[in-house]
Amino acid sequence: MEFKDYYQVLGVTPDASADDIKRAYRKLARKYHPDVSKEPDAEAQFKAVNEANEVLKDAEKRAAYDQLSRQQQAGEQFRPPPGWERNFNESGDQYTGADSAQFSDFFDSIFGGHAQHAQTQGQDIHARLEIDLLDSFTGAIKNLTLPVTQIGQTAKTLQVRIPRGVHQGGHIRLAGQGYAARGNGKAGDLFLEISFRPDKHFHVQDKDIFLDLPVTPWEAALGAKVQIPTPTGKLDVKIPAGTSHGRKLRLTGQGIPAKSPGDLYVVIQIALPPAHSDAEKKAYAAFAEAAPFNPRANLGATS
Repeated sequence: MEFKDYYQVLGVTPDASADDIKRAYRKLARKYHPDVSKEPDAEAQFKAVNEANEVLKDAEKRAAYDQLSRQQQAGEQFRPPPGWERNFNESGDQYTGADSAQFSDFFDSIFGGHAQHAQTQGQDIHARLEIDLLDSFTGAIKNLTLPVTQIGQTAKTLQVRIPRGVHQGGHIRLAGQGYAARGNGKAGDLFLEISFRPDKHFHVQDKDIFLDLPVTPWEAALGAKVQIPTPTGKLDVKIPAGTSHGRKLRLTGQGIPAKSPGDLYVVIQIALPPAHSDAEKKAYAAFAEAAPFNPRANLGATS
């Protein structure tokens, strides 16, 4: 049986604070959760992360583990020192976490022996929830079905309230909807990470949204008032005369709603009319003659 470096599993140092360990665990639990992860070894990694967190989040278990790790290196063959189980149990540092069957033999050899099963709190669940961009502008109620997450549990459907103004990567916490605790313990929480479904008009960056807007060459050159879609309806926008391709028009406060709302950026895309028919070709030729223009002048080209 190999000695496990729980600090290495969570990517923290042995002097990491409790908050550092909590942040590292939540990040990795989201990354490897089997319901959302595309990593090939997600399930094994998820179990390893949960096991490491079970030890390092508890001050007494962490102190006991640190005592052992001072004489051990990751990967070395490990056996608990003589009398370890008796001394550990007499000190009161008994295992009170999730069912030890889901953890490794290494964990069980240290904390499993005469484990008390009066778990004080079940583990948290981390999952991802996809919503439409419009849901962030209006708020919504969504039904979410959780698969079987633990032996003895069954799938369940929850109603989730999507608050107005939730943003990409934001989190919704549902207290008591995580893993059940053994005995009379308190269930863990469910943390939902928000992501937006692809939208046919908009893409999102933080609280800002972006719309690619096609305009004709004459609208860009002469200026125009055009109608654009927004997540909540139509809006008239003025295109300034002389607008170039790729220019961004900023509509302040029209992005994701919040105390400090995001903005809506209209990105100008100059669309060229076709030149298939003789009439279309003549129109282009007449324009070239009436308004000579060399876009390559700054390259030193004369034609």
